[in-house]
Amino acid sequence: MDATAFLGLQPTEDPARWRLPVVPGISAGGGFLFGGCGLGAAVVAMEAFTGRPTVWATAQYLSYARADEVVDVEVVSPAEGRSVTQARAVGRVADREIFTVNGALGRRDVDAEGQWTVFPEVPDPDECPVRKHRFQHESVADRMEQRLAVGRPFDELDGTPSDGRSALWARMPEVLEMSAASLAVLGDFVPFGIGQALGLHAGGNSLDNTLRVVRLVPTDWVLIDIRIHAVADGFGHGVVHLWSEDRRLLATASQSTIVRFWAEAPR
Repeated sequence: MDATAFLGLQPTEDPARWRLPVVPGISAGGGFLFGGCGLGAAVVAMEAFTGRPTVWATAQYLSYARADEVVDVEVVSPAEGRSVTQARAVGRVADREIFTVNGALGRRDVDAEGQWTVFPEVPDPDECPVRKHRFQHESVADRMEQRLAVGRPFDELDGTPSDGRSALWARMPEVLEMSAASLAVLGDFVPFGIGQALGLHAGGNSLDNTLRVVRLVPTDWVLIDIRIHAVADGFGHGVVHLWSEDRRLLATASQSTIVRFWAEAPR
């Protein structure tokens, strides 16, 4: 299936409007819409409406959409040029705004390219242990295979801070093609990195998520390379680099989060 089917995003008779039923399979462990799935749904809707691929998209998360609710996604395109369209998607449950996503979509044929970010030295996926999850109920994590490449299992988080770097190999077996929407789902891992950086049973709720797409190439596993910049005043900030198995940079994602300890997570 593609990312549209993975998310369960449904078109309507109006090409600017989509429906996203919130089910456990696209929810976080706390039982509400996983932020990366919300961004991914907005990306699908904007790409379908404009007919152009995503260059970047940034989500501001305003409220929680809980299981059994339906998010209505509406797209507008305030500016369209010869090669770039600026678009916006707003997700609402009734009159409650859940997220707003702004983005630029397009493609330009320019004979110049390069990659300067360096792929980290990590073991191959089959050499890494399976990451265990702390939630027993169904969530989007159950639809991903994850291998811990750099970091500690949650039962080894003893309060000792790390250097702020962690990494996971991940894949979504149901998704058969690489897309900006699938990268949006895989890019929402700064909260995981915060717990690893602090060495505590902690994470966070995303305030935002910005995806910058570099290239889309076929790859089975994606390396989620997480770099936490800082935690201060109850907020955490970091970036994720998303790599193909052959060490090509697919995209970057950056987030600011409300830092929470696991017992404080909203449910």
